[in-house]
Amino acid sequence: QVQLVESGGGLVQPGGSLRLSCAASGRIFGINFMGWYRQAPGKQRELVAAFTNGGTANYADSVKGRFTISRNNTKNTVYLEMNSLSPENTAVYYCSADLRPSSYSASYYNYWGQGTQVTVSS
Repeated sequence: QVQLVESGGGLVQPGGSLRLSCAASGRIFGINFMGWYRQAPGKQRELVAAFTNGGTANYADSVKGRFTISRNNTKNTVYLEMNSLSPENTAVYYCSADLRPSSYSASYYNYWGQGTQVTVSS
């Protein structure tokens, strides 16, 4: 069964750093998109950073220069390095990916992780 498993959230002081990981497990025959979203209390879910199919990394304007997305293709894993964190970055961070779960079909399906809480507070 294909699934996304996130890790790395937690409590950090303002100005601190965290690294999130998201591993796609199961039989996977292609990855078309893989990235991170977040949802703060009372706000809509928003894209934070992601790799598109062409391999380009895209970032929300609010995190450019502070967050870095990277990946390990052999492990089907994407990382989000978050630096200079502020309370405004407090949210549940979700991993999302478009994955091809079957060798018999060229179809890709969207998957979501369970979310990991990031809290920035002194």
